[in-house]
Amino acid sequence: MRTTPHSVHPGTDNNHPPSYKAYSLHNFKQIPQIQKLTREEIFAIEVVGHVLPFKTNSYVINELIHWDEVPDDPIYRLTFPQKEMLQPEHFNKMADALRRGVPRKELEKIAHEIRLQLNPHPAGQMELNVPVLNGMKLTGIQHKYRETVLFFPRQGQTCHAYCTFCFRWPQFVGMNEWKFAMKESEYLVEYLKANPTITDVLFTGGDPMVMKPELFATYINALLDANLPNLKTIRIGTKSLSYWPYKFTTDKGSEEILNVFQKVKEAGKHLAFMAHFSHPNELKTPAVQEAIERIRSTGAQIRTQSPILKHINDHPKIWAEMWREQVRLGCIPYYMFVVRDTGAQHYFGVPLVRAWKIFSKAYNQVSGVARTVRGPSMSCTPGKVLINGVCEIYGERYLSLSMIQARNPEWVNRPFFAEYDESAVWLDDLTPAFGENQFFFEDELKRMNHRRRRLVSKATSDASFFIEN
Repeated sequence: MRTTPHSVHPGTDNNHPPSYKAYSLHNFKQIPQIQKLTREEIFAIEVVGHVLPFKTNSYVINELIHWDEVPDDPIYRLTFPQKEMLQPEHFNKMADALRRGVPRKELEKIAHEIRLQLNPHPAGQMELNVPVLNGMKLTGIQHKYRETVLFFPRQGQTCHAYCTFCFRWPQFVGMNEWKFAMKESEYLVEYLKANPTITDVLFTGGDPMVMKPELFATYINALLDANLPNLKTIRIGTKSLSYWPYKFTTDKGSEEILNVFQKVKEAGKHLAFMAHFSHPNELKTPAVQEAIERIRSTGAQIRTQSPILKHINDHPKIWAEMWREQVRLGCIPYYMFVVRDTGAQHYFGVPLVRAWKIFSKAYNQVSGVARTVRGPSMSCTPGKVLINGVCEIYGERYLSLSMIQARNPEWVNRPFFAEYDESAVWLDDLTPAFGENQFFFEDELKRMNHRRRRLVSKATSDASFFIEN
């Protein structure tokens, strides 16, 4: 097992490693740099933060955000609520309530009413993705694609900091009926045994890397000890490299985490560390670069992904720089996503045609080793829909599309076309090309959804096992 000693970071030593401190609505005004903001900007944080989740930390504040560039700094926009993230009527409603000093319960009611209008669980997460085993809903698992299941460990249902674009924001604002959480790994193992077509388990959340090493090891050991011949890859979906890289360098338990990664490799499984980087600035600190090196030394492979985000990274130069730096550090560029149709999509969303143009220009600037990346991709109800590009047929422009993943594997990599539309930001905004009434998959998708809802409606869910109260 690993015995590599911790290195010393600038301004710290091994006896005094960096200390994690979280900030949210109740204490963000204690951040010294907040004094650089106007009263209106501070009030906007309070208003939006009562509706959408807000949490940042000492590393993000002191090492990532360039405060002289606030409010335009990309990491600031990535982690601090902005007024425009709420529609004007929603912002004004909450702002008025705060100015009037209404009781907490009334504030919560207003916030809940607003949240219900923000499509809290897109792409069939609640109705279509939750599997059933022996007549019971496994609400800590999502199974959308044949080969891959998502697992939501109960102890990983938070993050080191919250992204303002997060599509799983309901999990962080007290909407417990929409929390994905599972208390015991035994049900995951049982489900994998019952479904031998599954090859990949993706630990997600929240962020599974907020867990204590011994808890994380418990989940991984359960999978390895089960000796599942169908399980080939364990994935970890995490933003920890961006928001708290000390998890893998100087934190207590960092060696134990790395030892778990190495154990996966020694067991003959592939460990894919699915890192979320949204801007090159997240890759520039000594802490993140050391963390990347240490993770890779265990045999884990780091793949990188992010949505394309208006106000943060909607320029080809930014993506090209980010992909080049990721490759230099030994990471594999994986996905450029499109912002999902939930939460603050109106603020962050980039039209599909523009997203494709940005992707193409960035893709053209990098060498072949960075062209492992795919995108722009929409994670919508039928699957991951890829915008292949704009094509011209008999003098008319169309959008060429295909699926990287799909509920029916036979849909994958099958070309289909939509009318050219520069304002469309999501699949639902597109019109099928050539006078067709619908896309090729829609009839089958409706039948699948109908069967799925009938199955789930008959199943039971034991809250004591599956829902974190």
